[in-house]
Amino acid sequence: MGCRLLVVGCWSLVIGCRLSVVGHRSIANRKYTNNQQPKTNHHPNSHCVGRVTARFPYLKPEIKRTNLMASIKEKIGYALGDAASGGITWKIMSTAFPLFFTNVFGLTFADAAALMLVARMFDVVTDPLMGSLADRTQSRWGTYRPWLIFGAIPFGLIFALLLFTPDLGPTGKRIWAYTLYLMMMAVYTMVNVPYGSLLGVMTEDDDEKNQFSSYRMVGAYAMGFVTLLSFPYLQQMVGGSAQHQYAVLGASFGLLACIMTMACGLLTKERIKPKRAEKFSFKQFGDLFKNKPWIYITSVAVCTNFFNGFRYAVAGYMFTYCIGGDVTLGKLIINFTVFMAIGEVTCMLFGALSPAFTRWVGSKRMAFVWSSVICFATSALFFLIPMDASYIWVMIGVSILTSVGVGLYSPLLWSMYADVADFATEKFGNSSTGLIFSSGTMAQKFGGAISGSLIAALLGMAGLVSTTDMTTGETIVTITDEESVKAMVWAMFSLFPAAVALIMGWLAYRFPLKK
Repeated sequence: MGCRLLVVGCWSLVIGCRLSVVGHRSIANRKYTNNQQPKTNHHPNSHCVGRVTARFPYLKPEIKRTNLMASIKEKIGYALGDAASGGITWKIMSTAFPLFFTNVFGLTFADAAALMLVARMFDVVTDPLMGSLADRTQSRWGTYRPWLIFGAIPFGLIFALLLFTPDLGPTGKRIWAYTLYLMMMAVYTMVNVPYGSLLGVMTEDDDEKNQFSSYRMVGAYAMGFVTLLSFPYLQQMVGGSAQHQYAVLGASFGLLACIMTMACGLLTKERIKPKRAEKFSFKQFGDLFKNKPWIYITSVAVCTNFFNGFRYAVAGYMFTYCIGGDVTLGKLIINFTVFMAIGEVTCMLFGALSPAFTRWVGSKRMAFVWSSVICFATSALFFLIPMDASYIWVMIGVSILTSVGVGLYSPLLWSMYADVADFATEKFGNSSTGLIFSSGTMAQKFGGAISGSLIAALLGMAGLVSTTDMTTGETIVTITDEESVKAMVWAMFSLFPAAVALIMGWLAYRFPLKK
C-alpha cells in the first residue's frame, strides 16, 4: 500500500508541475519598479542580455538567453527540495510531533510548549546568521547548492533520531527531546535557507520565478499528500508499540528526505552571480528593518505558518477528543493524517494554477489578498459544523475549500520574497538574498512553533494533563474538563485560523511592491 501511494504521489508531482507551466513572459517584457526601461546594451543578444545586465550590472554580458532559461528537469529537481523539507520533515513535525511528544514520547504539555518556545529563540539567532553565511559562500558548486548537497545526510539522520524514544526517565527524555529538536532546527535552517535563496539566482524573469515557486509548492504538497495519507497504513504495516512505529517511520522518511535534498542540489543551476559584500557587517541586518517590503512580507509569512500550524497541529487532537477517534468508511480509514492529506491534493492542484490565477487577478499582492479571504471564510464556516463523525464528509468538503486558498497563496509567498531581495539589491547595493530568504524560513518555523506552543499551553489550561507512568514508562493522558477541551480544540481548528487569515489578508493588501 505504501509503495502504491508513493507512486501515485510521484505522478501527482509530475502532473502538477506540468500544469504550472502556463506560457512564458520574456525578460524583454519585465516590469521594473522604477518604471524606467533600461538602456539597450549593444550586444549580439541585446534583445535579452541588455535588459538583464541593466537590472543586474554584475552579470557578465556574454550570458545568452538560452542559459538563463531553466528546463523542466531542473524545475522538478527544485521541487524535490521542498518535497523533502516541506512535504516530509515539516509536515510530520507540524502534524504528528505535538501528538507524538505528549501522547507517545511522554513530555508534559508544559514541557512541549516550552520546547517550541526555546527552539524559536534559537532560530532568531541561527536563521539570519545562516542567511548571511550562505550569501558569502563560494565554491565549485555555487553559492547555495553546496549546502543542500552536503547538508542532506545530517538533515535526514537527525530527523530520524528525533522520532526515536530512548529508554530514559522523564529528565533524560526531556534532555533528549530538547537537544535533538534544537539540532533539527539547526540543520533545517542549514538546508532550507539556501534552498529558498536558490530562487533568487536561478532566474531573473518574474514569470519563471512564479513557475519555480509553483513547482516548489506542487512538490511540497504532492509529497505531503503521500506522507500524510500513507502514515496510518505504514504504522499498521510496522506494527508493535507506537514508539516502535514512529522510530521505524522516522528512519524511513528521514532517508527519503536525505535523497531528495541531495538530488535537488545536484539537479539545479545558479545562473545569476550575486554581488557579495566583501566582509561580514551588521549593517545588513539593520538594512532589513529599513526595507519596508521585507517587514510586510515577513509578517505575512508568520501569519501563513501560524494559520497552517494551528490546523495541522490541532487535527490530531480534534479526531481524538471531538470526533471520537478514527472514522472507518468501508476499507477507508480517515484519521487526522488522512484528513489533512486530502487537503494536500487540493493545495497541489491550486498551487499549480497559482501563476494563472495571479495573471487573472493582475498582481501577486491582490492574488494573495483574495486567497486570504477564502481561508478566512471557510475557516469560520468550519466552526458551524456539528462535532459528530457523521458529518465527516462536510468537514472534509470545507477543509478542501480552505486548501484552495492555501494552495493559491503558497507559491506567491516565495516569489514575493524574491521580489523583496531584488528590491534590497537595488536599494542597498549588495545582494542579501540568503539573509532575506532566511527570514522566510525563520517565519515558517516561528509561526509553526508558536502555534504549537500555544496549542499545548491552551490544551493544558482547558483540562488535558499528560504524565508518564514511572513503572511502565507509558504516557497517560487524563481529561479534567471534557467539554472545555472539546470547545477549545474545535475553536483552534476554525476560529483561531480565521482570525489569522483576516490579519494576513490585510498585511498582503498593504504590501508596498505593487506587482
